[in-house]
Amino acid sequence: MGARIPLRIDTAPPLDRRSRALTDLRISVIDRCNFRCPYCMPEDDYPRDHQFLSKAGRLRFEEIERLARIFAGLGVRKLRLTGGEPLLRRELPELVRQLASIDGIDDIAMTTNGSLLPKSAKALRDAGLQRITLSVDTLDPEAYRSLSGDRGDVADLFAAIDAATAAGFNSLKLNSVVMRDINDVHVLDMIEHFRGSGHILRFIEYMDVGTCNEWRLDRVVPSAELRERIGARWPLRALPANYGGEVAQRWEFVDGGGEIGFISSVSEPFCGDCTRARLSADGRLYTCLFANSGHDLLGPMRAGASDAELAALIAAVWSSRDDRYSEIRGRAGASQRKHVEMYEIGG
Repeated sequence: MGARIPLRIDTAPPLDRRSRALTDLRISVIDRCNFRCPYCMPEDDYPRDHQFLSKAGRLRFEEIERLARIFAGLGVRKLRLTGGEPLLRRELPELVRQLASIDGIDDIAMTTNGSLLPKSAKALRDAGLQRITLSVDTLDPEAYRSLSGDRGDVADLFAAIDAATAAGFNSLKLNSVVMRDINDVHVLDMIEHFRGSGHILRFIEYMDVGTCNEWRLDRVVPSAELRERIGARWPLRALPANYGGEVAQRWEFVDGGGEIGFISSVSEPFCGDCTRARLSADGRLYTCLFANSGHDLLGPMRAGASDAELAALIAAVWSSRDDRYSEIRGRAGASQRKHVEMYEIGG
């Protein structure tokens, strides 16, 4: 294949109504998952016979690549592949290879539960995937199985970490959604295990994403409380952000034991710095993790819209964006509105 010609779009990089640029795109490649985590896709709401998108209803790889090129022309520099579980999408390394060829894309990452990673880690690395984030809510075997909806095995998680490291992903992000009285008691054990490994644990406040995870504010462990617990055992000091709009607050162990992060959407909202858009597996553009609806891109694309027309549509959606749900969560009625389910658009 010859060198790809960079896409030229006349539409200027858009800013939303709060002067936030569009620099990050999260692409859900499939709406299915082999786990049933209670904060995302609980078993009672998504049983084994649940009807997810058909193959025809999902974006094809060439359609994902085309849209990603258009987004790159509008200023997007970072892509993250999500799901559902992205590794359920067959031939995913081929999509990574296509995305890695896009002019202007500086970073391609993936979020996964890791259960299928050992079979594809090397191929993904060879194709151009640069970073991996693994979901690690606990290392306790019984709790891990429970938090995966009785579908995951912590041994598979360790195998995924080993496979990723062997493939050249030397510093993994390990995300843990912390829920009070469920897995917060395992936080110190996880830190003990990963300190000094080069991998970065990131603790995420339990969020009211979607409509079926039975979110309760009293289940949220604020990051400040968690830092105090951790700091009492291993003193911490703050680190500067790696870049503007970074979602995790960075901290390091004073004794040199490595870095950890805190994502505090509930207690310390960071809407003002949000530069992320989300593309669902059925080709809908969402401008917020807590959105209640998306904007159809698949329909116009399959109906023959040109790149310029699609770019103008995307720019118009972003320019009208005013999302700041985490800042207004406590207002009357805000937390009762319907949200798109997280498995549809990734985390």
